[in-house]
Amino acid sequence: MQISDIKGIYKEVFKSYDHPSLEEHVQKIIELDAYLPYSSTFFCITNTRDLTFEYISKNMSSCLGLSKDLFVTQGMRYFWGRMHPEDIESWLQALNELMNFTLNEIALEDRSRMSYTWNYRIKNADDEYVNIIQNTTPIEFDRNDKPIIGLAHYTVLDSRIKMEICASAKLLNDNNEYETKYFNNFSQKLLTDIVSNRERDIIRLLVLNHSSKAIAKKLNISSNTVDTHRRNILKKLNISSTGELIAVLKMNSSII
Repeated sequence: MQISDIKGIYKEVFKSYDHPSLEEHVQKIIELDAYLPYSSTFFCITNTRDLTFEYISKNMSSCLGLSKDLFVTQGMRYFWGRMHPEDIESWLQALNELMNFTLNEIALEDRSRMSYTWNYRIKNADDEYVNIIQNTTPIEFDRNDKPIIGLAHYTVLDSRIKMEICASAKLLNDNNEYETKYFNNFSQKLLTDIVSNRERDIIRLLVLNHSSKAIAKKLNISSNTVDTHRRNILKKLNISSTGELIAVLKMNSSII
């Protein structure tokens, strides 16, 4: 797939009409960036209307070894040009489905509380493809309440880790807990069909060593309901215990 083709599909997904002001957002994030330690994560402010990066954090170069100037001057086209060719179509499909889901299933008043995650591979400065997990939170919307400006965090993982292309959408609920509203595995459909969104929420909390009682409180359901979900999860995955489930998750993180 050519860069020009990617640009056309991408702009269609994020088609917009307004150019909101970003000065206040950018300034606050720049101030915060000065105090953040170096790590395997960097962040950018992405402008899907203009296909630009409004801001790039200092960690980007240490994570990928790439020049920040190229990100600034060439924008998303440069980023796309370094993406693994086998991941491009799945990545574009994931973006399109996340956008359609948001516009069709998420109420206007809830869109500012959404968080989106997907993954792909990018070539670093050593010409090695590394895994990127991108988590984006919308910070600006167009006049049709379509998210177009996002705060994107990129976590870089070793190239030897085999990752399937997945995408998810989570809503920050009234308990300040992220609740899975959408999940899809674009590499294979089996896990998506087996595990429901609610079960995925419970799995994620189990991995964090929460008890059934604690999970029930966080998800605003009863402990009996949590235990029923736990039994169903084990049955669906043909696993005998929660300990075994956690071990399986370490090998198949796309379930979460």
